[in-house]
Amino acid sequence: MTVISNPHDRFFKETFSRMESARDFVLHYLPSEVTALLDLESLEATKDSFVGKDLMERFSDMLYCVNLRQGRQAYIYLLFEHKSSPEPLIHLHLLRYMVKIWEQGLKQGKTWPLPPILPIVVYHGKPKWKVSVDSHTLFAPPDALKRYTPDFRYLLFDLSRYRDEEIKGVVILKVGLLLLKHIFSEDLGSRLPEILGLLSHLSDKDSGIEYLETILRYLASGTDRVSGDDIGKAVTGIIEGGGENIMPTLAEQWIEQGVEKGLQEGIQRGLQEGIQRGIQEGI
Repeated sequence: MTVISNPHDRFFKETFSRMESARDFVLHYLPSEVTALLDLESLEATKDSFVGKDLMERFSDMLYCVNLRQGRQAYIYLLFEHKSSPEPLIHLHLLRYMVKIWEQGLKQGKTWPLPPILPIVVYHGKPKWKVSVDSHTLFAPPDALKRYTPDFRYLLFDLSRYRDEEIKGVVILKVGLLLLKHIFSEDLGSRLPEILGLLSHLSDKDSGIEYLETILRYLASGTDRVSGDDIGKAVTGIIEGGGENIMPTLAEQWIEQGVEKGLQEGIQRGLQEGIQRGIQEGI
């Protein structure tokens, strides 16, 4: 299993490891002609990781297997580029992973022909992504040689191209994408109440509390653009906004006793240990 040390990678993987989020992402953001071929109820995450040690700090690989409606299988490969600048060699990295996926399938005795792989790049950095989706730009061969070079494209999901109101999906997916989109924004603190307020619509209280903890740890380690007060007010607002369904008495005590103290002691000094200690004390 890949060890992810980067907070953006970790947050992405924790969000997309929830099958409801992954399924909803495929439904809302992949081309309709692609989703029409897929049996989304069969979508499941694979356990294999295809990111080597040299790339652990840069990429979080998420690989899903989904049945085609005709009965064959297709792999959906989700690759998250967490850097704040585009990756000019993204085609090379994707091609490396695709070959490893096919090789792994052959070792497991999977039948011919090889399953198609759909590479998807999710980007949330500040600079504009200018890397072509066409693999030919990696080689730039003369026209007569193009047929002899790898020819594939990846799907680019660039969060900067979406307005907040265009971000769709189930609550956890929507909250996760909005946080990724604004994690580098100077006004993140003022946006938090609206973003975290979406959690009040969750009916599953356990998922809500668990994901809120994931969010708090991400904010503690992934940005310096919010204060403890900003996050404390946003979290408290979940209850005031009708989040009692997911924030029972235990969670209220957790917020009042643990998170506030943890935020004040930890986030304001930029130390993730503070919020972790606060959460533990509150629980």
